[in-house]
Amino acid sequence: MEPLIYQAPEPFELESGATLPELRIAYHTYGRLNAARDNVAWVCHALTANSEVADWWPHTVERGRFLDPERYFVICANILGSHYGTTGPLHVNPATGHPWYGNFPALTIRDMVRAHRLLADALGIGRIALLVGSSVGGFQAVEWAVEEPARIERLVLIATDAKASPWNIAINETQRMAIEADATYGQERDDAGMKGLATARALGLLSYRGPTGYNLTQQDHEESPVRHRACTYQQYQGEKLCRRYNAYSYHAILDAFDTHDVGRGRGGVEAALKRIQARTLVVGITTDILFTPTEMRRLNQQIPGSRYREIDSPFGHDGFLVEYEQLNALLLPFEAEQ
Repeated sequence: MEPLIYQAPEPFELESGATLPELRIAYHTYGRLNAARDNVAWVCHALTANSEVADWWPHTVERGRFLDPERYFVICANILGSHYGTTGPLHVNPATGHPWYGNFPALTIRDMVRAHRLLADALGIGRIALLVGSSVGGFQAVEWAVEEPARIERLVLIATDAKASPWNIAINETQRMAIEADATYGQERDDAGMKGLATARALGLLSYRGPTGYNLTQQDHEESPVRHRACTYQQYQGEKLCRRYNAYSYHAILDAFDTHDVGRGRGGVEAALKRIQARTLVVGITTDILFTPTEMRRLNQQIPGSRYREIDSPFGHDGFLVEYEQLNALLLPFEAEQ
């Protein structure tokens, strides 16, 4: 399903002070907006996902699930800098007539959220009944709930945090180093830095799945394999991303990831989180090494009136993508609360 496109009527100023002369936002919707315009479920997506949430998050946008399109008007918008329709590095800079590539302006998570807010306003959406975000999508969701507390009725934060940790930033920097080590990165072509991107993705995947997930799924099936299953898996995952993404967008979004801090300019993280008015559910994953259960419980404790639940999964951070049955079991009762 092709995305819908919103074209902003004016240039879009970024937090850095730079300006995008043109802003387009790709988005998907499911279900119908009711007459009161109060049945919106907004999904904020993660690093390399797109706005077609029913595609990348299986068995969630279905009847009887927590993103039921018969109940909600479900929206997911592609983030700034991405490869899937929203303005990003491969789009043409009107000032030069050429794609931005490595000259694309620096982005922040707040810029991404401001773009979401602009789209919501353009669609005539005031209050959001349910705002859901996992991973980098959770960064956006918590930022939005802090920035516009009266707009969000219910908030679900899955495997995420209120600020990028040094551990996460170090993982991102290692991935950027891999991209920058590719001699083609920086060249003005769509496929620049692809070997570096493949390596970066393979590195990132180690943190997404963790040792439990790898040891469960990548065991060799013969005594003396010609190539280890874990090796071919890493190669495959790197090549797979290169078939659908680009190094400039990946680099730009990793940079934006590192800017995440809801406390910046708001008196610190604890003060910022106290602004949240939404009824909030925080969901951790038992084996997540990016956003550990300890960190998720801390986030829960800092958000007024929130509650904490946990997914038991061997698949680490990626558990939020595969454990949809557990997610439905947690989120449906939360949504039904009066």
